[in-house]
Amino acid sequence: MEPTDELAFDEGALPCEVAAEPVGLGGEADGAHAKGRIGYRVAKRVFDIVFSATAIVLLLVPSIILCIAIRLESPGSPIYSQKRVGRIGTDGKIVTFDMYKFRSMYADADERLPELQEMNEADGPLFKIKDDPRVTCIGRFIRKHSIDELPQFVNCFLGQLSCVGPRPPLPGEVAQYDARAMRRLSVKPGLTGYWQVSGRSDTSFDDMVELDLAYIEERGVLTDLKVIARTVAVMLTGKGAC
Repeated sequence: MEPTDELAFDEGALPCEVAAEPVGLGGEADGAHAKGRIGYRVAKRVFDIVFSATAIVLLLVPSIILCIAIRLESPGSPIYSQKRVGRIGTDGKIVTFDMYKFRSMYADADERLPELQEMNEADGPLFKIKDDPRVTCIGRFIRKHSIDELPQFVNCFLGQLSCVGPRPPLPGEVAQYDARAMRRLSVKPGLTGYWQVSGRSDTSFDDMVELDLAYIEERGVLTDLKVIARTVAVMLTGKGAC
């Protein structure tokens, strides 16, 4: 979703505690597990850099054409920037970054939000409307096929996102998280994940949290590759888009 309600939020304080540290396996098992995780993180980062750099180069010309089309349909910058929460930093504080999208809404979407609050169809801290009147004609198409998310390959290249991981929430959403939902922030957020390939807007907030926690437990190289492959299929069909 693009513009939404921003609640007051202190980035220097956690809304609630993150889940407790897992119990150690003990001895050599602990050491092997730690080495495996470090190896996975290194491989994941290398893949993110190579994959995102390749995508940026291949999508450069189509992106310029799309930016022109967006600008012709409605005034305003064709690229939309929004503050998102990355993860919990080593100092225990919330880390935010500017996430990029192709603009799929009219430029005055933020100002029109209050009049649409009663039409919210999402549960929990999310805000979504199936037929949001703020969305442009081009916006409906690029949102359906997740094309609006493609500029986030820049975020991925910069290390703010990974190709696969929980989607980065808004600060106002995190302010409403309970301890269980906060566990989504224990890993780097991603361009796509279990939620994106399991229904997207057709799922509830609790379902999204459950899917993200499942990914955190099951994450690995093969898991990430499978999610990427399934994401391509979802982008082609547009299933579950809002």
